Amino acid sequence: MTSTPVIDVDRLTLRYGGFHAVKDLSFRVARGELYALLGTNGAGKTTALEVVEGHRRATSGTVRVFGRSPRDRRAVRHRVGIMLQESGFSPDLTVRESVALMGALSHREDRVGRVLDLVDLTRRAGTRVSQLSGGEKRRLDFAAAVYGRPELLFLDEPTAGLDIRSRDALWDAVDRLRAAGTTVVLTTHYLEEAQQRADRVGLMHRGSLHREGSVADLTRALPATIRFSLAPGAPTPRPPAVARPGGGFVVETFALQRELRALLTWAGGHGVELLGLEAGPTRLDDVLRSLDGT
Repeated sequence: MTSTPVIDVDRLTLRYGGFHAVKDLSFRVARGELYALLGTNGAGKTTALEVVEGHRRATSGTVRVFGRSPRDRRAVRHRVGIMLQESGFSPDLTVRESVALMGALSHREDRVGRVLDLVDLTRRAGTRVSQLSGGEKRRLDFAAAVYGRPELLFLDEPTAGLDIRSRDALWDAVDRLRAAGTTVVLTTHYLEEAQQRADRVGLMHRGSLHREGSVADLTRALPATIRFSLAPGAPTPRPPAVARPGGGFVVETFALQRELRALLTWAGGHGVELLGLEAGPTRLDDVLRSLDGT
C-alpha cells in the first residue's frame, strides 16, 4: 500500500432540507485495501458511497478519488468498477451483449469471454437478461463491474441472492483482483463476510461514522461471551454466569480463556454437563448492535 489514499473523504455532509443523510463524514481508503463501510438501514452508507462514486453532489465537504473529484468522469470513471444492488441492464440484451456494452462504456480493455468464464456465465452468453435467474443477474452485475480489471471496485451487497458455490467463486475472483492491486470498498448485510475479509471497517450510524478500525480493534472493545444451559435440578453456577431471561446462562468477559477454564472446572467438580456450550469473541454484529445506544 502507498501513503496516498485512493479515496479521501473529508467532512462530507449531504442534507435534504433539514434532514442530514450524511453528516461530517471522514474516512480514507488506502491502495490495495478492502474497506467495509457498514451500518444499519438508514445509516447513510449508500448515500455516502453514491457521492464517492460520483452519482451525487455533496452539500459540503471534500471527496477525492485518485486525487480527483469523482465527478470528473474523464479522469476517474475508467479506473472504477461499480456493482450496485440492482442491475440496470436492458432485459432484451443478451448476457454477452450486456458485458460488451458495459466494457465499451467503461473504456477499459478486456475480453468478454474471459469475464463470462470468470463468473460461470459462458453457457448463458446468448441468453437474454430477462431470462436469467436472480443469482445469474448478480453474477452478471459482478462481471460488468470487474470488466477490464478496475483499480477501484465498489461492491454493494455483492453476494445477495447467490448460492454458496457462487459466493465462493465471487470472493475468489475478488482475491485475485486484490492480489493484482485492486482496491475494494464493500457494503454488505452479510457481516461474516466483512469480518473475514475486510482490512478495516467503518461503522456508520445516523449519518455519521461512529467507529473505524480493524475487526480486531472493533471487537475487542466489547466482552466475549460464553453461553450454556444446564439440566433441571443442576446446581446454579456462581457469577459471572448470569441466568438469561429465555433460559440458560451467559458469561460476558474480557478474559475468555480464563473464564472458560473456570467454568469447565466448576462443571467437572459438580458432575454436570454444559448443554449447548458456545464460547467465542465478540462479532461485528454485536458491535453494530451496540451503536443503538450511542
